[in-house]
Amino acid sequence: MALNARLDHRNPLVFDTHELGRRPGALQRLTRQIDAPKDFGIQGVIGVPEGAPVELGLRLESVMEGVLVTGTARALAKGECVRCLEPLELELEADFQEMFSYPDADDRGRVKAEPVDDAEEDEDRLFIEDGLFDLEPVLRDAVVLALPMQPVCQDDCPGLCSQCGARLADAPDHHHDAVDIRWAALQGLAGSLEDGEKDEISGAEAGADEKQEK
Repeated sequence: MALNARLDHRNPLVFDTHELGRRPGALQRLTRQIDAPKDFGIQGVIGVPEGAPVELGLRLESVMEGVLVTGTARALAKGECVRCLEPLELELEADFQEMFSYPDADDRGRVKAEPVDDAEEDEDRLFIEDGLFDLEPVLRDAVVLALPMQPVCQDDCPGLCSQCGARLADAPDHHHDAVDIRWAALQGLAGSLEDGEKDEISGAEAGADEKQEK
């Protein structure tokens, strides 16, 4: 990953490492509550609503090549059950760990003699810029991994009736009388025969009445 554009220290997801210095082994513990950014979760499935509180607990450790950040994010995620489509809430706890590298240090933490512009080498790396690092991309990835791809309101949710859409959890005895299509034609034929027999009987009775009148 290329170096970030200049980071804004006022952004609640931007953290300052100046207190650590570049002293390997130095530790700093931080707690912070932030407002959830937009699209914080699995879009269209489940996520933390924009502006909802997110509790962060972080451990910053200075190492030779940068700052190792270990932390946990806690929040309340909202979505809907994939089976019955009812709204649901889920207590989210996402753990993460990421190395933020000094831009002037190599993989062993040694200061580079000359800056090297190697896009492939830096593609997957995150950097400290002017003593600051941006936690948002790491936090987003951690939240997505911690959330269920197919959330359910309860493990044994029976879902919806495939015929009428009724929520089966609300009506355990809900059912529809099933008609075997193989018998449907025979039932129709039987009905036609019964109607024909009735017509014949009615005709016979009418004929008998006419003879009696004569």
